[in-house]
Amino acid sequence: MIIPTLHGLDVRRKRVLVRVDFNVPFDEGKISDTTRLEAALPTVQHLVKSGARVILMSHLGRPDPENPDPMLQMSPVGTALGTLLGQSVITLGGCVGSDIEAHVNSMKDGEVVMLENTRFFAGEKKNDPDFSKGLAALGDLFVNDAFGTVHRAHASTVGVAELLPSYAGFLLEKEINALTPLLEHPEHPLLLIAGGAKIDTKIGILKNFLDKADLFIIGGGLANTFLFAEGFDVGASLYEPNKLEVAREIMLSAEAHREKFLLPSDVIVADEISETALTLDIPVEDVEMEMKILDVGSLTVARYVEAIKEAKVIVWNGPVGLYEMTPFARGTQIIAKAISEATASGATSILGGGDTIDAIRRFGHLFDEFTHVSTGGGAMLEFLEGKELPGIAALKVNCVI
Repeated sequence: MIIPTLHGLDVRRKRVLVRVDFNVPFDEGKISDTTRLEAALPTVQHLVKSGARVILMSHLGRPDPENPDPMLQMSPVGTALGTLLGQSVITLGGCVGSDIEAHVNSMKDGEVVMLENTRFFAGEKKNDPDFSKGLAALGDLFVNDAFGTVHRAHASTVGVAELLPSYAGFLLEKEINALTPLLEHPEHPLLLIAGGAKIDTKIGILKNFLDKADLFIIGGGLANTFLFAEGFDVGASLYEPNKLEVAREIMLSAEAHREKFLLPSDVIVADEISETALTLDIPVEDVEMEMKILDVGSLTVARYVEAIKEAKVIVWNGPVGLYEMTPFARGTQIIAKAISEATASGATSILGGGDTIDAIRRFGHLFDEFTHVSTGGGAMLEFLEGKELPGIAALKVNCVI
């Protein structure tokens, strides 16, 4: 994929408007995970060292523009970023307008400011032309480094890119370079592991990889829907009854493509979801009544691990059980370890999704144990569906290469 990047670009004395993904988690009013801030550092530091005047913009949470939640203001994020950068980052009180323009126009080379939460403004999600123009007035160049938002056609991802010379930041470039080979010339055997709760977010990637993957492993609540579609009783487990035909279609297509589609043969069940729940490891055909399937069973895990060992490329999105609770964490924990070990032995591993990232962290794994950990769950899935994502497509509209 040919896309304009920062390499060789002269940004000295330029006002560079940068879309970052600083939608960080908070716990009791404090940022609990700075991964997204750290991921943007290479781009921000490069611009600072190159003498640019850096204007950052991001969303945070899902505020109501009619009544913005003050707890979703960007100032704590700006402070945390300043600590990582080793310099002051001032958070401005808005995104557009004469006061914001005046502050930006008075910046010195190497300074960094952050705009207020873009979703405090209704024009952001609507990709409103006037809001886009207001943002574009702040910059001479636009850089998109927010892979996690490129599947959204918002003012700060698409509208601005259509008005300014536009480029991909280093993080966005890294994501594209890591994911593109999976679509164009993947190595084999290629293993796709899909977990999580809902089938809707996985339909596209499952279908697109029917003629690319050598093996599919299905876990989590997603597997329950497939099991029910195959005629198994899933008791009181989470599943999507309105997606049974979709599940059957995918399985039939996989069979027609001579692919292997691995579902759990045994599962961990409990009558309640708690840290003290009593569990059973039983064959899927024995599930009944009030039993809840909350993890894959030991035989299934062993079979999944063998598949991981044989793969040259492993794509993983979504945990295979309710990993947040100890009684149901074993399957996801063992799979994470197996992928880490396979990577150390030469396999390529591509991981994505917020729960997947949370899981590998929870189990003590470092990102560098895997080939690539994507910063965008939904964006990664849509990219691997083969879709042209609006935030990436927009960079080609008004770029200067």
